[in-house]
Amino acid sequence: MTDEQLMSLVKSGQLDFLNEVFSRYSKRIYNYFLKSTLERDDSDDLTQELFIRVMKYRKSYKDGNSVQFWIFQIARNMLKDYFRKMKAHKDQFNPVEVMPESVDEGDEGLVEREKKLHLAMKELSDDRRELLVLSKFQGLKYEQIAKMRGTTVSNIKVQVHRTIKELKEVFFELPEEQ
Repeated sequence: MTDEQLMSLVKSGQLDFLNEVFSRYSKRIYNYFLKSTLERDDSDDLTQELFIRVMKYRKSYKDGNSVQFWIFQIARNMLKDYFRKMKAHKDQFNPVEVMPESVDEGDEGLVEREKKLHLAMKELSDDRRELLVLSKFQGLKYEQIAKMRGTTVSNIKVQVHRTIKELKEVFFELPEEQ
């Protein structure tokens, strides 16, 4: 069953199908929040709140539209509220672990590079970090991000390119852990 079919059933009041929507999106949403907020506990809370909102606002979903886009639009709005409330969040940064999409044990170098990437991403502005998380980590299309941000696709491409360049500079300036 497609995401859109599931969401249509949820919209019509068959809330048991929300479990399937949750299982398909919970890790991706958690990782989106985690990579954006850099706070594990807050990401847990935001993920839970997002699915409460999906249930509460299910009737606002328009049949045939992308469920992924709709859910990430809700998540993005929640992050805006979060950052308004937590202006000092950068001062509270702790290195975080990300829930893996698939479990692959044994590559210690990968774990170290992941930690270094999180430290580099911490140095980006909230806006730039969100742009990378949406485009590179969550795989949203530039068209979807442009629609979310109320701008053009070419503008998003330029912003992503510049953000990746900035991230590379920060990443390679960080010292290697021994």
